[in-house]
Amino acid sequence: MFEDERDDKIYNLLITNGIDQNNEYGQFTEKLYSKVDFLWKESISGSYAAAGESFYQKIDRIIFLAGLYKDNKELFEVLLKAAEEYEIPIVLVRPMGLEEVPEVLEEKAATIVGWNANCIIDAIKDAQETM
Repeated sequence: MFEDERDDKIYNLLITNGIDQNNEYGQFTEKLYSKVDFLWKESISGSYAAAGESFYQKIDRIIFLAGLYKDNKELFEVLLKAAEEYEIPIVLVRPMGLEEVPEVLEEKAATIVGWNANCIIDAIKDAQETM
């Protein structure tokens, strides 16, 4: 890697979780861990609805795992509102093995990505606020 291409930023991510029958969260984080040159940490709150400005201002990207939407709509709604209010770019990850994503999420996403680790990292780095 060329020195000027090196990215030493540590990305602070909020990754949707919850009811996850297909372990998409575990598979997604494995993709992130597989890219040792990508630096990241995850922020978690006991209640995203109650988390305030001091929590959300530290978040660089919110990762929506679209495959979890159906069983976790309330969480997604809270995080959609937070992304809009605090101008946090959304990276939308397609459901495992599917192309279609919920329209409500697609409209708010800065970018949509599949499950290729390199594409995921590029999407996180390149995502810009679109709301």
